[in-house]
Amino acid sequence: MNPNPSKGTALVTGASTGIGAIYADRLARRGYDLILVARNRERLEALAHRISTDTGRKAEVLAADLNDQAGLASVEAVLGSDIPLTLLVNNAGVGATAPLLASDIDSMTSMINLNVTALTRLTYAAVPGMVKRGGGAVINIASIVGIAPELLNGVYGASKAFVLAFSQSLSHELSDKNIRIQAVAPGATATDFWDIAGTPVAHLPGEIVMRAEDMVDAALAGFDQGELITIPSLPDAADWIAYEAARQKLLPNLSRQAPAARYGHARV
Repeated sequence: MNPNPSKGTALVTGASTGIGAIYADRLARRGYDLILVARNRERLEALAHRISTDTGRKAEVLAADLNDQAGLASVEAVLGSDIPLTLLVNNAGVGATAPLLASDIDSMTSMINLNVTALTRLTYAAVPGMVKRGGGAVINIASIVGIAPELLNGVYGASKAFVLAFSQSLSHELSDKNIRIQAVAPGATATDFWDIAGTPVAHLPGEIVMRAEDMVDAALAGFDQGELITIPSLPDAADWIAYEAARQKLLPNLSRQAPAARYGHARV
């Protein structure tokens, strides 16, 4: 049995393999009951059985394709119900490594639907109930390409930049409502993501690839430390603090009555 007191229910998307499956295991060991969401029911059921056996926590399965309107709606309905949801992990996502001119626009649109639209809708379905129940948390899995979009496919980078911006806005809006927000920005992680994206992980330099277990454990340590943005591989947190300080310095001058003098458009 799990010695930890119950922490309510966590819903994890993309939970059948990789990062999502590891999150499910770690959260159950922390005392969460689980709702596991992915397309592959067989894998979900095997994972749910293993987690329940190992931890004593309840693990329910919800097979759904978040790129399908009916599948997404079924998960929204669960999130909007009266379950004691205390944590949503928006992990489901897809990537691409091909440049724009070598990419299929339908695939790019599908990527936006999953990485942006589904994540947004699930968050909007979950948060009102958390507020009503007095608190909760949302963990959004972003990527370092949200900060450095030139590293991989631009649509993928843009979709993860959305996740970072959305998370920052949510944290600002919900901070007084006892809702914690964390965006996790992993670098290259050893999962089947890379095979699906078009570049097998074996083709990447080993020194930049982190084990998925290490990534999730670091991300949860960042969550425990109250981080809004967690970059598991970043050696010095002061670098992110400086990055954010530079962004904050821009804010007072982003919207002004007159153009900047350097554009030579002085008002007469």
